[in-house]
Amino acid sequence: MMNSRKRLLRWASGIMLVLGVGHLSLLGLVAWADVTGWVDRGMWAAVPLVLADGDAVQTVDSMQNEVTFWGGPGSFAVPLILLGCLTWHLAGREVAVPAGIGWGLAAWCVLGGVLLVPSPFFAGTISGALIILAARKEDRLGTARDRQMDLA
Repeated sequence: MMNSRKRLLRWASGIMLVLGVGHLSLLGLVAWADVTGWVDRGMWAAVPLVLADGDAVQTVDSMQNEVTFWGGPGSFAVPLILLGCLTWHLAGREVAVPAGIGWGLAAWCVLGGVLLVPSPFFAGTISGALIILAARKEDRLGTARDRQMDLA
């Protein structure tokens, strides 16, 4: 049977993975033409660099292209997927994720949720809280082990 710390971290990572993959999937559905346009126009088409040319005028299409990039591969989704995978891996090895990661994730998701209402950002706060709880369980287990070692 899975211990409670491992279960908490697996739930936290599952939520992060669903949020990240869901975000990228939604982008694929909503902006598929923009994404396939990057393939047609080349790698640098996602966010073209405009060098100090003051005559360049930003069009609606170029702005939509940038929004698609920053809403997709340039968004929080990729790092959130990576953090979810790392948390899953560490939980499998029974390595505690530091509580600071949970606090940072929770604060970031609360801020994002407040700035972008309505948004599933708030669901990420649950992942942060689960990481914090798992880290506290590790601290309590460590303290109990230390006491037992002192008694022996």
